[in-house]
Amino acid sequence: MASSPVAPPSPFADPPSAPSVAPTAPFVAPSVVTSGAPGRPRRYLLCAPTYFDVSYVINPWMRQNVTVDRGRAMAQWRALADAYRAYGHTVEELAPAPGLPDMVFAANGAAMVGGRVLGSRFHAPQRQAESALFHLWFKEAGFDVREPESVCEGEGDLTPVGDLVLAGTGFRTTIAAHHEAQEHFGRPTVSLRLVDPYFYHLDTALFALDDTNVAYYPGAFSAGSQEVLRTLFPDAVLATRADALAFGLNSVSDGRHVFIAPAATALAARVADRGYTPVPVDLSELHKAGGGIKCCTQEIRIS
Repeated sequence: MASSPVAPPSPFADPPSAPSVAPTAPFVAPSVVTSGAPGRPRRYLLCAPTYFDVSYVINPWMRQNVTVDRGRAMAQWRALADAYRAYGHTVEELAPAPGLPDMVFAANGAAMVGGRVLGSRFHAPQRQAESALFHLWFKEAGFDVREPESVCEGEGDLTPVGDLVLAGTGFRTTIAAHHEAQEHFGRPTVSLRLVDPYFYHLDTALFALDDTNVAYYPGAFSAGSQEVLRTLFPDAVLATRADALAFGLNSVSDGRHVFIAPAATALAARVADRGYTPVPVDLSELHKAGGGIKCCTQEIRIS
């Protein structure tokens, strides 16, 4: 058990309906899957929580003097990697670095669409050193990386859905970075404004179910952005605030299986009603830093 150093007082209020944390449970892959369309094999980049801690406060979930159990965090992270492999996906790993406790949240390190990589430029000084390590991994893997000129936090705020890239702003990634993403990826980029600090990244408020549809929590977005989402995705799965606060929207879908926080029970039921198969994976120890399944998962999209 690792005890965090004293962090500055949090500028954020406690969430109004913070969910209870589900106990850790080992992942058990179903032996038979009988519904839904086949999932497309994916390639994911993860980074182990070897140095995970909450030693500073940069989002509403972080708290001063919180105790982090790194052993529990590592066990939960391994369960996520095992779940991906159990469903036929490839998992690659980036080596963590000391002094970078949030590096486990690999989604923020870059965004990749059609084999093109847009790197990261973090808003918080505490995370800025992560960018070079993610950029180096992609370069050594044979990909060209464009380093953004504006604040851009990778897949935290850039979500490909079919031929579109949904792009979050309001707390971290800037509108200027959305323009950079459109120019680099050559795909229409749709800006969406986040208005609730508990959903400071797009991937805490929305995830792609497949290439044509999404799940999201309307209250995380401005009125105009809600209208945009209703227009683009009239059949979207809508989440409650309780399920959003349970990190239910920080999920990963392969088009058939949805890797989802166990506490997001209502959302899991809605997803199942649409023909997807929920796969609960508990990352509650990592929730202490404001991240979950998607935050830990960078997708390597070649096509």
